[in-house]
Amino acid sequence: MFSISATRFRAVLLGVSLCLGLTGLWNAPAQAQVTAFKQAVAEAAARDRDLAAFYQANDYQPIWTGASDADRARRAALFEAIAAADSHGLPVARYDAEGLMARLKVARSPREAGLAEVEMSRTFLRLAREMQTGALIPSEVDGDIKREVAYRDRGSYLTSLIQSSPRAFFRALPPRSNEYARLMKEKFRLESLAKTGGWGPKVPGEALKPGQSGAAVVALRNRLMAMGFMGRSATQTYDESMMIAVQQFQMAHGLTPDGVAGPGTMAQVNTTVSDRLKSVIVAMERERWLNQELGARHIIVNLTDFNARIIEDGQVAFETRVVVGKNTGDRRSPEFSDSMDHMVINPTWHVPRSIAVKEYLPKMQRNPNAASHLRLYNSRGQQVSRGAVNFNAYSASSFPFSIKQPPSQGNALGLVKFMFPNRYNIYLHDTPAKSLFERETRDYSHGCIRVQKPFELAYELLSPQEADPKGKFHSILNTGRETRVNLEREVPVHIIYRTAFTSAKGHMQYRRDVYGRDAKIWDALGKAGVSLHAVQG
Repeated sequence: MFSISATRFRAVLLGVSLCLGLTGLWNAPAQAQVTAFKQAVAEAAARDRDLAAFYQANDYQPIWTGASDADRARRAALFEAIAAADSHGLPVARYDAEGLMARLKVARSPREAGLAEVEMSRTFLRLAREMQTGALIPSEVDGDIKREVAYRDRGSYLTSLIQSSPRAFFRALPPRSNEYARLMKEKFRLESLAKTGGWGPKVPGEALKPGQSGAAVVALRNRLMAMGFMGRSATQTYDESMMIAVQQFQMAHGLTPDGVAGPGTMAQVNTTVSDRLKSVIVAMERERWLNQELGARHIIVNLTDFNARIIEDGQVAFETRVVVGKNTGDRRSPEFSDSMDHMVINPTWHVPRSIAVKEYLPKMQRNPNAASHLRLYNSRGQQVSRGAVNFNAYSASSFPFSIKQPPSQGNALGLVKFMFPNRYNIYLHDTPAKSLFERETRDYSHGCIRVQKPFELAYELLSPQEADPKGKFHSILNTGRETRVNLEREVPVHIIYRTAFTSAKGHMQYRRDVYGRDAKIWDALGKAGVSLHAVQG
């Protein structure tokens, strides 16, 4: 990994400037030298459309290798940004700072300077884009990460750079969100902790509970103190203070806060600094993927947290537990962003074909009256009597009917669904299966997001456009008829997946990697060149 001291960095830059001959190369009046430089730039940039277009528009003038103060400032800022890339959890070796410096040092002719010029720009474009929108392409890591990254036109990075203060330009590239800043702070904290031994020895055993004492309890006490969940204590008994500390730990890790260190809690307590650091670095990459305007009022659904929140002007205006897609087959909830534009009160459930033929057709083949709450419709939209259908005559591919469930208290969608039309047919909705919300891990759906407090969510969404949102909602609900209610202001919805996230106050939040996606991202980052400094437990 590239690492260079500030003193050596300045010395190398000075050497680069001198070796480039920037004291004389560009002051030489010979037209031949200018022509040789431009020809080299045109040749080296030709295989990159964006670079070729930029240099053509810029008359093939240097922006890095010239003798001007502006060129020197840009060179310095680029090498400083490369040196800082590791702080952002980026694959610093990709940018090959030492190779660039070596190339600059041997550039003693206009042609060599022209080739170095384009290589500087090529490295700059890669670093700038990856610092702003991530080092990985989300869909290539996992097919269920449908995140469409708002990539900036590559040429605009170059044009913006030459019109800006170089250092200010690089400072503006990473996400400016409070979340990113806090994640970076946590990264530094964990790296510092690692140098001093981490959180100490792991806690032996599978479970501990209040009233117990002994070496394992002392180890748990010490680890809770090291993690900041418990003040200094000499207790050797799992007393009330330790139980409160365990509860605080559990709340910061999405666990049921019962104060008992059961197997699930012990597994999280014994998670290493190294693994937490990986989660933070992955979260920073994910934050870069979402480096865009989220909306003054928007909904965040964090799949690992099993929670949905309305964020308004940076503050949580509403939150509710949710159930997400089951961790199997094609039922995992995807990650993407879209805009909610309406809700449907008293919805009809249009059973997705995959569910109709995989789950309900086999049942009706065994018993034509199975799932009697569902109705069959032909291609013309006419209801069909089950008695007129020989279900065994059809296969999953030939089954010609659609299946629907009319509005009712027992409807699979409950009494309201919240629509942000998307190609994945994912939305938020009520559910009659209320008991699932009491579980610690809540991945049970077919992919859509089930909401624990759907009515309250509806009131909140209607509040900007209705004087009495609750009254309006229930006046429609009480009709029992399916009714679409448009939102006058669309609300962006961001379905995210964060195993590490922050809060403005309180402890860092960590969650389990329910779908294993963050493990895939870390593996991809590792292959790209991201690595951890030596860390301990």
